Order: sequence, then structure tokens, then C-alpha cells
Amino acid sequence: MSQNQQSVIQEAALKPSIRLDECPVPVSTRGKIKVFLWKVTGIFCVGLAILGAILPILPTTVFLIMATGCFAKSSPRMQRKLLNNKTFGPLIYEWQQHRSIPRKAKRIALLTIVLSVVWSAYLLQDMMLTLLVALLVVGPFIFLWRLPISK
Repeated sequence: MSQNQQSVIQEAALKPSIRLDECPVPVSTRGKIKVFLWKVTGIFCVGLAILGAILPILPTTVFLIMATGCFAKSSPRMQRKLLNNKTFGPLIYEWQQHRSIPRKAKRIALLTIVLSVVWSAYLLQDMMLTLLVALLVVGPFIFLWRLPISK
């Protein structure tokens, strides 16, 4: 191994590892407009997640994960609030650490997709539109199906 490679390895070993729940760049060194836009986007995502908890057509966890990412870049306090939430905090943490979801959440999500397609087919009563709806949900269905289940 060359001396350059050894020095790079030593530098990498000396750097502290970055936790998944925090942004490596401090908020104070970023532009105020960017921080503001990240906060607004995070709040918007939380709003969509709240709607998703009420309406079956919107996901909840996906928007909370997006909000956590936005708050990681803008407001560590709001990010901690999401991660410490007793209902959604464990879901977000599992996703950040292991890219997995609980079995119950996976079943509910897949069942909701199937029921939505069936309900759409019933309401639309047109084979082409029903096929279009089914084609639109195939990607998210496969993505959810292939996700590992958290322990």
C-alpha cells in the first residue's frame, strides 16, 4: 500500500461518524433562505402526513420520513420532536437505521393499495381507466412488497 492510501485510511479512521439523525453541516453555516425553505417543506410534509393519517389515499410514514429529512437540514429541534413521537418515531428510526418497516405497517399499506384499486374499479366501471389505475400503483406495490420487515 502506498503512503497516500495509508494516510487516507488514517484520516477516515479519525473522522467521527455521522449519525443518521443529524445533518453534518450545522444550521448556522447554511443560508437563511435554504433553512427557511427546508423548514416550510418539512412542515408541509407533516401536514400531508396528518392528512394521510385521516385519509386512506395518502401515505403517512413516507411524508414523516421526508419531513425528518427536511428538519435534519433546517431544525434539529423539530427533527427530535418527530423522532421522539411515540407513534411515528420508531417507524422513522427503523427506516433511517435499517431501511425496513414493521410487518403490520407493510400489511396495512399493501392492503390499502389493493382495496383502493378495487374501489376505483368499482367506481370507474371502465376497463381502460381501471387498468391505468392498476398500472400506476404497481411500482409502489412492488417497492413495499420488497421492503424488509423490521424486528
